[in-house]
Amino acid sequence: MEKVPLVIINAPTATGKTELAINLALEFGGEIISADSLQVYRYLDIGTAKPSQEQRNKVKHHLIDIINPDEEFNAAIFAEQARIIIADLARHGKPIFIVGGTGLYIRALVRGIIETPTVDENIRNHYRQLRDGHGKEYLYNLLKQRDADAAGKINPNDSIRVIRALEVLEQTGESISAKQKRHSFADCPYKTYKIGLQLARAELKQKIILRTEKMIAAGFLDEVKSIIDRGYSYNLKPLQSLGYKQIIGFLRKEYDWENALDLINRDIWHYAKRQLTWFAADKEINWFKPDLSGEIKKNVKKFWKDCTSA
Repeated sequence: MEKVPLVIINAPTATGKTELAINLALEFGGEIISADSLQVYRYLDIGTAKPSQEQRNKVKHHLIDIINPDEEFNAAIFAEQARIIIADLARHGKPIFIVGGTGLYIRALVRGIIETPTVDENIRNHYRQLRDGHGKEYLYNLLKQRDADAAGKINPNDSIRVIRALEVLEQTGESISAKQKRHSFADCPYKTYKIGLQLARAELKQKIILRTEKMIAAGFLDEVKSIIDRGYSYNLKPLQSLGYKQIIGFLRKEYDWENALDLINRDIWHYAKRQLTWFAADKEINWFKPDLSGEIKKNVKKFWKDCTSA
């Protein structure tokens, strides 16, 4: 069976993924599938940096504004829905661009979902306490002792994945890497070209601050108020996400406005660093500086040509 070609643009927040994706889609006559865990929600527009209506009028976007804030959405649902859209676009000969910073969604689409046990909070908290008390290196060394194979595939600083590997081993007695081997990734129905956008850390940090300023100027505070006014609880998962959580904290008088903005920038920066760690582990990503759009287009063109002539 012929594999469907996908161009995947994945990079940390505030690096310019949306603009690049739209330019590429316009250049090649393609459509965009959003791989963003928050842009699926209606009403969460400014805080999720959704493409504007004008941008969406230029290029068709999928999996944006498809559910309400109190509805369930996860990587498995994303992968299922994205695959249906991909099949339809491929039938019509449309170039397909997958764009987003939610690495787990992209991995679920391309490689499938591994069956692992549900999280045992007692076990997870135990390993979190070890990390907080002894540091990430201690935790990673623990994994190396217990599951060297899994440790070899995880960045030592990625404590989330280290903890998950330890959990799976403790709950099932089997290495997470053994589960991955057993899981059939070989039947991936896609041929992919992955693009990452790379900025110096100081520049990325500054871009995050500037983007927060733009969000506030665009009416982020009023957006959050309007969502709460619709009757949605501030405890909902999407409203506990970056930016929304801090604005709600301000509205609930947990801290003042300046503190809210400082917390937004701090927490988004921490999130961007986690994204960097996640994407750095993917050796298939071709990294470019955002201003190298000409070189990116040339590489994408070659990828499409190789796929169609194969």
